[in-house]
Amino acid sequence: MLKIIISITTLASALLLAIVLNISTPAVVGPFGILAVFIFAYLSSLGVMTFFIYFMSRLGAYISTVFVTRRPYIGLTFRRSYYFSTVIAAAPVMFIGLQSVGAISAYGFLLILLFVLIGCLYISKKVN
Repeated sequence: MLKIIISITTLASALLLAIVLNISTPAVVGPFGILAVFIFAYLSSLGVMTFFIYFMSRLGAYISTVFVTRRPYIGLTFRRSYYFSTVIAAAPVMFIGLQSVGAISAYGFLLILLFVLIGCLYISKKVN
């Protein structure tokens, strides 16, 4: 059920993002429209990253069964992939936000990378 919800949400948010970006300008939509763009971008990125992490994990598990005979890698469940992607999907949106205010630099890149690493570490330790 989670796969279906994420698939529909990703497609709907990508479609709405394309509509908002093609129909209006930032001056016309105002703050609410800009917030909507960031939310749609995050939801689209979330779905894409969830399926990417899940399928790469499954591919790694399949390859490990060929090379490792004793205890092959099992791979991530879809729910666990979703948990990791909630943090990882925020990084592109943060980069766009930093770039929009002209504050993107090596320092900003390292802060976003640190945020993603700490979030993934927290998820790997707390979520079973």
